Amino acid sequence: MDSFSQMIIDAVGSIKNSVVKIDVYKTTNGKLRAAGSGSGFIFSSDGLIFTNCHVINDAEKIMVSLLNENEIEATLLGKDPDTDLAILKIYADGYSTSKLGDSEQLQIGQFVIAIGNPLGYQHTVTTGVVSALGRTLRSQNGMLVDNVIQSDAALNPGNSGGPLINTEGEVVGVNTAIIQGANGLSFSVDINTAKEIGSQLVKNGKVFKAYLGFQLQEVTINPKVKRHYHLPNEKALFVVSIEENSPGSRSQIKAGDLIISFNNKPVNTLNQLFKELTKKEILTMIDISVVRHTELLNVGIFPVERTR
Repeated sequence: MDSFSQMIIDAVGSIKNSVVKIDVYKTTNGKLRAAGSGSGFIFSSDGLIFTNCHVINDAEKIMVSLLNENEIEATLLGKDPDTDLAILKIYADGYSTSKLGDSEQLQIGQFVIAIGNPLGYQHTVTTGVVSALGRTLRSQNGMLVDNVIQSDAALNPGNSGGPLINTEGEVVGVNTAIIQGANGLSFSVDINTAKEIGSQLVKNGKVFKAYLGFQLQEVTINPKVKRHYHLPNEKALFVVSIEENSPGSRSQIKAGDLIISFNNKPVNTLNQLFKELTKKEILTMIDISVVRHTELLNVGIFPVERTR
């Protein structure tokens, strides 16, 4: 067998026992009936599972199927519709846990593998490459989800909630969406964001996030600008657009600006900004530094708590 195929087989083999099929049930005409399915993966030895919020939304009963065909009822610990993530818990054995990687180490063009249960076909494997990083995606509830991985690994209904892994078998993203009518565009919430969300869901059952109203994209800073202003950054956050009636729209920041620091800390990635926005003390006037054309500007913004 060729080495490339063996690499994929080994990566899938290292995680397959942690990938689960999720079936949800809702009451229809007085009876509890099957109402859809999705995917998930076990990431802790005490049976915690990542999946998508839209997979289990309004479910009255959630059943999890392991690779060994054991079916266990799951408990919902918490969900965050804004990032389309949810945490389930099962009490069972006969599974392994997935290894969570570091999505900040991903590079465009890197090979990735998606595992899930599209259309009910359990443990389907698809492959592709990272097409873009640091995307902002509008979730099913209309909110902007930052730090999304775009790949061309084929996803179909039922893949939602499954893992996106690298060739080492480490989870780098939670598969979340496809764009209807588009070919070769699949999106995953990066695993570093998922770790932050998951930690809050396990502790509190809900998530605190401040809101700015920017649609952002990670970009590399022009070396001349970096040298001229002695910037520590390698990257910046490009403001693609600003939502109306948002903190961003009430600030002096404009579409096209490059955000290089937030709360007096350099920001290279959307995940660094996201961590700042999960601190409750952030709800005050915050200093932001931006590069506009070739000019360095310092402006203020007042983040607000994101509410549904």
